[in-house]
Parts: sequence; C-alpha cells; structure tokens
Amino acid sequence: MTNSRKFDEMRIQKEDLRRQNAYLLELAQKSSKTDLLLLCPSLRAVRERLVTTAKVDATVLITGETGTGKGVLARALHDWSGRRDRPFVVCDCAALTTSLIETELFGHEKGAFTGASSRRMGRFELAQGGTLMLDEVAEMPPEIQSKLLGALQDRQIYRVGGTSPVKVDIRVIAATNRDLQAEVAAGRFRQDLFYRLNVVSLHLPPLRERIEDVLALAEHLVQLYAQKFARNIQSLSPTARAMMLGYSWPGNIRELENIIERAVLLNNGPMLEIGIELDSDLKSRNSQSGHCHPDYASGKLTLQQMERRYICETLDTTGWRISGRKGAAEILGLHPNTLRSKMERLGIKHPPPAA
Repeated sequence: MTNSRKFDEMRIQKEDLRRQNAYLLELAQKSSKTDLLLLCPSLRAVRERLVTTAKVDATVLITGETGTGKGVLARALHDWSGRRDRPFVVCDCAALTTSLIETELFGHEKGAFTGASSRRMGRFELAQGGTLMLDEVAEMPPEIQSKLLGALQDRQIYRVGGTSPVKVDIRVIAATNRDLQAEVAAGRFRQDLFYRLNVVSLHLPPLRERIEDVLALAEHLVQLYAQKFARNIQSLSPTARAMMLGYSWPGNIRELENIIERAVLLNNGPMLEIGIELDSDLKSRNSQSGHCHPDYASGKLTLQQMERRYICETLDTTGWRISGRKGAAEILGLHPNTLRSKMERLGIKHPPPAA
C-alpha cells in the first residue's frame, strides 16, 4: 500500500468520526437550515412535492446550481420521512479519487488490498435503515456507475475483496449541478443509471430567478447570526434591502448566507447595514439619473454604488427634500443627519438648477 493510499485512508477515517459526531450533534438540536426552505415563497410547489415524496421510499434526483440548497432539500426529505430516526449519510462524489470511491461507497474486507488490516463499512452500510445522499453524482467514474446501478437494482452490495452480498435497506437521494441528460448524451453518464436515479426529480432554481425569496431568507439569516454572535440586530436597513434586491446572486443562497454572516459580525446596531463589495454583476433594475449615477456605465456595481444609486433615486423622488414628512430620510428609514452623513460619504450633491 502506497503512502498516498495510507494517507487517504487515514483522512477518510477521521472524516467518518467527524461526520458521526456532527450527526449526533444535529440530532440534539433543531436544524435551522430547513427553515430556509420553508421561508421561500417561490418554492411552494417544490415544498408540496417534497412533503409527498418524503412519505415514500422512492429514489430522488435533486438538481440545481451550486449553493441553491440541494443538501438542505435532501436533509428535509430525510427528516420528514419514516427514516428520520436513522442515519443521514452524505457521500461527496466529487471529493473522492477514482481509487477510493468504491471503498468509500461499498467498504472493504480485511486483506482486500495491502494495508486493509480490518473490515471497513462503506457509506451504504453506514446509512443502513436511513438515507444515503450521493452529492455531485455526475462526477462518479463510469466503472463505479455500473456498480451503483447494480446496488440500486438489487438492494445489495459487495465489499471490495468480498464475495458475499450485503443486503442494504436505504433510501438514495442523488444531487447534481449538471444537466444529467446532457451528460448521458455526451457519453459521460449511464442512461440506465439516470433512469434509476430519476424516479422523482426536484429542481431548485437559482436565487436570481426568485428575487422574491431574497428578503425573507436574509431576514431569517440576520436573526440566526445575530443570536449566534450576540448582536443587537433586529432587521435589515432599508438601504441594505434595496441593495439585496438589485444583486444577481451568482453564489445563490450560500453567498447570501456568507454575506449576512460577515455583515452581522461587523455591525451591532438595531439595523443591519451592508458595507461589503461583491465581485459580480449588479445590474441596474431601475432608470438612472445622469447627475447622480456616473459609475454605472459598465453595468457592474458594488454594494456601495448600489446604495448611492438608491439614495439618489429617493432624493429625485422627493425633489431632494431630506427631512420632514415624506422626505427622503423618512422614506429611507434614516435620521436626517444620518442621511446627510451618508450623502457626504458617498459624494452625493444636489444637482445644479437647470439653466
């Protein structure tokens, strides 16, 4: 057995222990991740199908871009099923080398190869009675795809180096950010395995296609991280809300969660301000006033530029009246002096009167 193989085996064993500890911790506390799914207005149809699917043991294929919450959806399927009191085991197919993935999935017998000093259970056996999630299943090597197909058809596996079948009673959930039908057409994924996995399909659209979910998710995350970091933050500021609605969210919910977490760490007032620049397209959704928006010709904005634009548009609406009833400060939910400070910091000046 090579040193590289020994190192990989040790790493996997440590990862197994870490995962088991994490699983026990999850059983002891309510998962807030599932709450994110329940808060999305646009996912009502997905949620209804999820509730129905959770009650049966059909294999499920979850598709969607990275960061859309496929793992959360899989966990909800398990938690709402009759297998909820049994293990929920995840195998990240993209994180394993071809030489290790077979052992990782099916385990091995003592003496199966040099260094295999004892029998080792794979993920199928660890998930016995529960749920096995095959994350990024499109990354699975072709030679393992055939063995996975056999395991799904026969509900039994063979450990590496073993000759006796091992019966398994599990529910399989597969997830991928790729188009599996396109992978089949390209010859990279077995068609029969695709049909076996695609008994029930659930698709999570990207966050940019469901902007109506952004604020509900953001407000929930603000409360979650404010409690975690003992911050006295109650809600997003109006400016932060406007900026979030204008952003395209290429990293989806995972990116939103990271931004909120960092912002909560940097704030401690009752209203959360977002002062972080994002390196992705921030497309203008509204008309632009020439005197107030000199930085938007490229179509790429930072959140600071988005804040500037939103304040300018509000000032345009009020005829540049800052204080008083229906003034810009009242609309923005800011004290007039706070608004004036923001205007000075952002370089916002009253346009000269027309000639």
